[in-house]
Amino acid sequence: MTLPEWSSAFSDAVLRPITPLPLPTPTHTWAWGSATGKGVKVAVIDSGVSADHPRVARLAGSIAIEPDDRSVDGCRIVEGPHEDLYGHGTACAGIIRMMAPEADIYSVRVLGKNLSTRGAMFAAAIRWSIDHGMNVANLSLSSRSEQWFGPLHALADEAYFHNLMLVCAANNVPGPTYPSQYASVFSVAAREGDDPFSIAYNPRPPVEFGAPGIDVDVAWATGSITATGNSFAAPHIAGLVTLLLSKHPELTPFQVKSVLHALSTNAQ
Repeated sequence: MTLPEWSSAFSDAVLRPITPLPLPTPTHTWAWGSATGKGVKVAVIDSGVSADHPRVARLAGSIAIEPDDRSVDGCRIVEGPHEDLYGHGTACAGIIRMMAPEADIYSVRVLGKNLSTRGAMFAAAIRWSIDHGMNVANLSLSSRSEQWFGPLHALADEAYFHNLMLVCAANNVPGPTYPSQYASVFSVAAREGDDPFSIAYNPRPPVEFGAPGIDVDVAWATGSITATGNSFAAPHIAGLVTLLLSKHPELTPFQVKSVLHALSTNAQ
């Protein structure tokens, strides 16, 4: 099986031990014990989310960002329920719901039936998440376009300063993609395992965190499939961040990263 790019960095053979900060070591109980995600707004920026899928159950809101060549930025926002055009967004939302059952999940649809979008629509989705007070945004998508390096970088920094945690999957194939390359985001790749709380930290970024994403059972259409990809690792990290914020809403992005770093399996 060809593994997603960066997943090899999290194999036991090459993953190096890391030294947590010299602070009182946070425990799993302190971080997310008894947490449910309640009070945390999570945007799933993807192909849409099927609200009636049993692994999703409900959504706090839905918007679709659609192309509109008549507008200044080339897109428009349509509010209201929508379908998942592919299944990918429902898979990501289902993972987050599994981990944080009381989180307020919002579907922000930008991907079409072929899992593609325009850079302007991608940027508009992040802008909407900032402007509407999202706490976490799951981005299991990215752009290879150098044209969007600067605009997406500026948005990622703005999100960071607004305490919006952007959790970004690395691309499954080699080469830089954005915003997963930026230091202001939580960059994620797949690793083996089925424990959603078992994560690893890569001391050789740009991809920092590894989470389950190889042969994982995910929601799809009206049922489920077994899938592999960095796309499915990202919502595991998004779920953990959501749990952490539901217990400790005062934490900033760099503090949340520090907690995940300290609770990684290779922290010694």
